[in-house]
Amino acid sequence: MSSGNGHGQGAHIAPVGMYVGIFLALMVLTIVTYLVTWVDLGIFNLAVAMVIAITKASLVILFFMHVWWSPKIIKVSVGMSFFFLIIMLMMVMTDYLSRPTRGLPPFPNAVATGTDSVGNDHPAKVLPAGEGEHH
Repeated sequence: MSSGNGHGQGAHIAPVGMYVGIFLALMVLTIVTYLVTWVDLGIFNLAVAMVIAITKASLVILFFMHVWWSPKIIKVSVGMSFFFLIIMLMMVMTDYLSRPTRGLPPFPNAVATGTDSVGNDHPAKVLPAGEGEHH
């Protein structure tokens, strides 16, 4: 029997196994994200992290939010949202890259290895307590 909304179709019911598979994929990608932070990929650290994050977000949007089975107008709306997000991020990066003080934050183990996030060798400078502070 129709629900009276004029569409003549009910909500999509996905199998539980699919949700478990997506959940496990998200957990594996979360572990990979953590493990990648300990590998110095130079300028590619951010790119790899973003690819993993976009993959995880896509899984959530497509399957947990049921966009995969939604009408075409919903898919177009989601696609346009990503399109405008990319435009916004490009504008932010244009501003960021135009600044003379830009730079990557130090790699988590830079102090231990004596290198910065792009592989330049330099000894880590450790100042005694109280030194280097300006009052």
